[in-house]
Amino acid sequence: MARESYGRLVAFLAARDRDIASAEDAFSDALAAALADWPRRGVPANPEGWLIVTARRRRIDAARRGRVADEASETLRLAAEELQAVEDAGPIPDRRLALMFVCAHPAIDEAVRAPLMLQTILGLDATAIASAFLVSPAAMGQRLSRAKAKIRLAGAPFRVPERDELPERLGAVLEAIYAAFAHGWEQAFADDPRGRNLAEEAIWLGRLVASLALDEPEALGLLALMLYADSRRAARRDAAGRYVPLAEQEVSRWNAAAIDEAERLLTVAGARRAPGRFQLEAAIQSAHAARIHGGATDWPAIAALYDALYALTESKVVAVNRAVATAEARGATAGLALLEAAAADGGLDGYQSYWAARAALSARAGRKDEAREAYRRAIGLEFDPATRAFLLERLASLG
Repeated sequence: MARESYGRLVAFLAARDRDIASAEDAFSDALAAALADWPRRGVPANPEGWLIVTARRRRIDAARRGRVADEASETLRLAAEELQAVEDAGPIPDRRLALMFVCAHPAIDEAVRAPLMLQTILGLDATAIASAFLVSPAAMGQRLSRAKAKIRLAGAPFRVPERDELPERLGAVLEAIYAAFAHGWEQAFADDPRGRNLAEEAIWLGRLVASLALDEPEALGLLALMLYADSRRAARRDAAGRYVPLAEQEVSRWNAAAIDEAERLLTVAGARRAPGRFQLEAAIQSAHAARIHGGATDWPAIAALYDALYALTESKVVAVNRAVATAEARGATAGLALLEAAAADGGLDGYQSYWAARAALSARAGRKDEAREAYRRAIGLEFDPATRAFLLERLASLG
């Protein structure tokens, strides 16, 4: 309830003047007032309406105290109108999707879009977000403050884009949510629980977008993709905490309910006949998930899906995964050829997964010296202790 109300009420408060920081401050004050008032007087019949009215009054008071009359007049007028509207009206309109589009506005730096959504929609503090994104709390706080100021100064409209604008703008929203999920996925076994919980928060955001943008198959595809990945969380480590690669995971430890939900979402998305990146990635995960029902991994199908995904994205990350799938379908030599082609123009020297894939495929092809060197490069780039131990074991197995 608190997580859902936070984003909806902050979006409502910020929609008129586009001042997200002021809306957050006012809402925090309203929550503090509720903690003091509700235990004595009881929870009001309309808790969200009470919070909005209180927050609006706080903003009016702040405007009167903090600005000269000419500067404050417009803010006071808007706040008074909104206050009266809330007191007279029924349910509060849900503007969270519009706020997400504001957070993914082209004027906002791409690297801060996901953190901004996590704070404005979910109410996560800068310290928790900084921990997940591996930056200092002070630096993250400054980035978020600058982004909010840019939104206010640029006058970014709080609206869902028109139909012809939606695909491009929705893509930025989905990319930001997936970036948050990816950071949480990487931090799933970290000591700091704030990083571990980030993947769950991203899934919650994915559910929100899918529920508010019902006709968009890519929103369904993203949610399915995250559910497939998260369904394997418990199987990524064995009882001793050692890393377990996907092909060796015990399917009994996968979350069957999450996989079933992802399958339904992907089916609905596919029926719209508008394939996109997230649907293709989810389809790849669906092929892996066939093992939970006793099926074998269909590597030729996975390789074909990666071919389509690479043609769509030309991503280096996809190129590496495509090479691994091709190796499973057509042999290590075919996979190595794709890896070498992907690395030909540079850009992969610092990518750990490239070296790990190159090491494994070189070993399978009997090129042991190349495999040893690639394993050493992969180990040097890996930060997760369990994964490093796994790679060290593979290196040692070469003799």
